[in-house]
Amino acid sequence: MARENRILRRSAIIVGSLNQEVMNMKLKEIVIILVHALIGWVLCFATIGIGMAVTTLNNALIIHAIAAPIIFMIISMVYFRKYNYTSPLLTALIFVGLIMVMDFFVVAMLINRSFDMFTSLLGTWIPFGLIFLSTLLTGLFITRADSK
Repeated sequence: MARENRILRRSAIIVGSLNQEVMNMKLKEIVIILVHALIGWVLCFATIGIGMAVTTLNNALIIHAIAAPIIFMIISMVYFRKYNYTSPLLTALIFVGLIMVMDFFVVAMLINRSFDMFTSLLGTWIPFGLIFLSTLLTGLFITRADSK
């Protein structure tokens, strides 16, 4: 019980910190981080689209799962070196959040007219997790290296 309470307290502190960070952001900073996330989404969309045109769906999904974290690592490097408006955790959450929103509204609702893509680990959930991790780890690495 004591461990659970400590976890809840730490979670509340993290959420409060992220909330404060978001509330302090200026419109320009929000636009810049969203543009970076959108560029990553477009590149991933192109990767899956080209992959489906030249190979099987399964191969395209594997290529996408490999390419997505690499794409977002590069985008994160650019973002953290040039702007660094948000913490690595908040940046990773914003990047993955925008990707989820775009996949839901653009890909699932408009293009596929089906939500079946969200039942695929390889098609959505693994890339989401890898994008989150690559963004978070890249941000942690760059911000720690810059603070030395």
